[in-house]
Amino acid sequence: MRKKYRYAKIREIIQNQVIETQEELAEALLREGIEVTQATISRDIKEMMLIKVPDDNGRYRYAVSPEEAALLAKSRYAPLFQGAVTNINYSGNLLVIQTMPGAAQAVAFVLDNTAIDAVIGTIAGDDTILVVLAEGTDAAAAKERLFELLREA
Repeated sequence: MRKKYRYAKIREIIQNQVIETQEELAEALLREGIEVTQATISRDIKEMMLIKVPDDNGRYRYAVSPEEAALLAKSRYAPLFQGAVTNINYSGNLLVIQTMPGAAQAVAFVLDNTAIDAVIGTIAGDDTILVVLAEGTDAAAAKERLFELLREA
């Protein structure tokens, strides 16, 4: 199961249902056809920066953190791309992105969470990122989408 799909389902679930525990979230995902372990749920909650907020009954439920939205806002990641990415190449369903030294991890985080829907995952070093795209994805189009981010003000 792709992480992005699972994350999207988790967001949908917590926005439409009162989910108080990791077990309830796992059960809700299972009803959606997504089987996960408690360890996966725990990791997803941490990576998605979910928080617990009080509901109308004084109980606590999971919610999307306002910081996540701010962190992944285009107004924040477009300048990151503009200041960090130096080159993008592709072969098959792989992109290789070169960045300024020390910037690859931050750019990879954004790619894993926002920039291109077809990204299965990334591997980042200090100044190079290997991006694996979903089967059948047009790598040239993905490369152009990233170059659009570099051109945007």
